[in-house]
Amino acid sequence: MRYSFASRTVSLLSSPLRQIRENARLNSFISLAEELPAQELFPVKLLEEAARDVLASGPDVLQYGEPEGFKPLREWLTAEWGGRKNTLVDPSQVLLTTGTQQAIDLVVRLIVDVGDSVLVQNPTSPGCLQVLSMQGAKVIPVVSDGNGLLVHELEQQMKLHCPKLLFAAPTFSNPTGGVWDLGRRKDVLDLCRRHNVLFVEDDSYGDLDLNLKRGEMHPSLFALDDGGQGGQVLYIGSFSKTIAPALRTGWAAGAIPVIEGMTVLKQLADMQSSTMNQRLLHRLLTGPRFNWHDHLAQLNKEYSTRLKLMLELLKRPLWKEVTWRVPEGGMYVWVRLPDGLDSAMLLKAALPKGVAFMPGGLCTAGKEGASHIRLNFSHPGRDELLLGMNLIGETIAEFTARR
Repeated sequence: MRYSFASRTVSLLSSPLRQIRENARLNSFISLAEELPAQELFPVKLLEEAARDVLASGPDVLQYGEPEGFKPLREWLTAEWGGRKNTLVDPSQVLLTTGTQQAIDLVVRLIVDVGDSVLVQNPTSPGCLQVLSMQGAKVIPVVSDGNGLLVHELEQQMKLHCPKLLFAAPTFSNPTGGVWDLGRRKDVLDLCRRHNVLFVEDDSYGDLDLNLKRGEMHPSLFALDDGGQGGQVLYIGSFSKTIAPALRTGWAAGAIPVIEGMTVLKQLADMQSSTMNQRLLHRLLTGPRFNWHDHLAQLNKEYSTRLKLMLELLKRPLWKEVTWRVPEGGMYVWVRLPDGLDSAMLLKAALPKGVAFMPGGLCTAGKEGASHIRLNFSHPGRDELLLGMNLIGETIAEFTARR
């Protein structure tokens, strides 16, 4: 049979991400492309104990639960996360999702019709761009500098395109690891209010502070929006980058009409995310042997060490003519390649060597991403990182030698 797939699936089916993920399953392959945390830092023993406790609590743990998610975990979020972020949200304003990706998918399906304009911070998360493409949105990139979105350009784009949404990650964005300053946050929020644009704030990496400034928080736009009560911001968070991705637990917090709409769509998608995983996570977070703040401090200390190693490797001769900005948080370094070198072509040459990175074109709504690559430093161990960076550096040197 000849199958006729929807036209919007063509780019997904032909995406280099598929080849990267297939190769990443090979034992000898080194991937600096994927969004993976360090698995040796997962709290495995404590999760084992939590799982035993949860399963011992009775068979109802295996039953269907609320589509909004396990209420005690939503209550923990409003108290612990809400307290740290200076928000005033109620559990009814929180929806537990199957990771950040589903939260993005749900809000896009709720609000965006085919052809609607959506503004995105550029560069941005590949997953966000894929969701918008599948929904048939008109994606409008907005340029950033070191302090956040350029306000003048943002206002021009709002006036020109009348967008439904603005997607951005003000704190430790994927892929740059940059942070918006307070003034820029307030200016962007003010523009969203004046132009009636819902700001979708992706804070998936917001706890991964590589400067190790314990206790120093960057105010979320959600908190700046009257403690989350203003209705102008939808906040998205996740435990995938801080606890373990396999638990597939993220969340969205926002105005009740938006959360209720996303909940209805979630029931159509999968009825609910895993209640058992949510119970397990809640037991871990509230257990006497787990300290959330100490766990984050350990993650940030280790990731800071790995980042320093990657930055030292970028200074080696094989990487000459590349430039980068040191990320303030997150899991990636955003690298500009030598002039004239295309990241997609570089990836094709690197894959047979047994190494991969994320080509910049998958992280951008425009064409300028072709000159960049995204490198993950959180997942590979020291030996893998050394070898992987050498292999990519060799591939770059081979291209530059031909000029």
